Amino acid sequence: MTDRTTDVPTSTPETDATPPSRRPQVTAPRAVREMEDEGFLPDNDVHIRVPARPLIPDDPANMERRLSHLFTKASKDFGMLEAGDKVMVCMSGGKDSYALLHLMQRAQKHSPHKFDIVAVHLDQGHPGFPTDKLEAYIQSTGAPYEIVHQHTYQIVLDKLEPGKTTCSLCSRLRRGILYDTAQRLGCNKIALGHHRDDILATLLLNLFFCGTLKAMPPLLRADDGKNVVIRPMAYIPENFLIRWSEMQQYPVIPCSLCSRQPDLKRSQMQNLLKDLDRVYPGALPSALKAVTDVKPRFLLDRKLFDFSSFQAGPEDRDEDAFG
Repeated sequence: MTDRTTDVPTSTPETDATPPSRRPQVTAPRAVREMEDEGFLPDNDVHIRVPARPLIPDDPANMERRLSHLFTKASKDFGMLEAGDKVMVCMSGGKDSYALLHLMQRAQKHSPHKFDIVAVHLDQGHPGFPTDKLEAYIQSTGAPYEIVHQHTYQIVLDKLEPGKTTCSLCSRLRRGILYDTAQRLGCNKIALGHHRDDILATLLLNLFFCGTLKAMPPLLRADDGKNVVIRPMAYIPENFLIRWSEMQQYPVIPCSLCSRQPDLKRSQMQNLLKDLDRVYPGALPSALKAVTDVKPRFLLDRKLFDFSSFQAGPEDRDEDAFG
């Protein structure tokens, strides 16, 4: 479902002043209809396609269908779930992991590909973490599960260098344990609860602080060649998951390590995305589309494109952002 603009002018003084040779070949009303059909808001310049911010469904049944649609689309687009898979669903106690388990179980019921799942929570020894509360919820879903006890919390604090964040070391330790657990349980895939906004925040982190265009891949084969990480919620906006968590009244448990670090750059990038979304309703859908439509010819990476021997074509004239 998308926002719709109801009263759209078919022309403006700017478009009327455009030379006839550069005017659109289709009428504005037809172009507007085409853009609306594909989930885009119309713009005064019919050359510009502005993605619309999807509306959050108010009805839980509609919300579930919408989440399932985005989950299934990502799974199909990247071949995440196949017949015979055994998927380890990582449960952290956050809203995203609850939604991930729900959608994985729903996919089990409706997918033509038969696969198995096992929910796994890694107990890292965080003081006061209510593991029993999370375990009770997983039991209520009927999913097979295992609680892995590896107290890495104190290790992270002991090894943390002054001025460094806990996230990098914590993530490496957690990843190694989860990879080993997947192999022990006979799981060939590991499902993580990262969503669209996590992917975009990672993109901004790498862009602004690491000097590389890189986000989170929806499917990643680990270095050992044994484990495959999947992110089937890659297309789902975080605000959908926040609302779904409220509807389902999930027993959300925050990370005590992360909450101790209010100045994390990832949190800052997430806040930046929220600010962009408030000001420009279509910015985040457009950003997600951008990482699916990369044009090396218009970047500066000589490893991806041979600038010294290319043959000029009409796309250079039509797409070059000269001004």
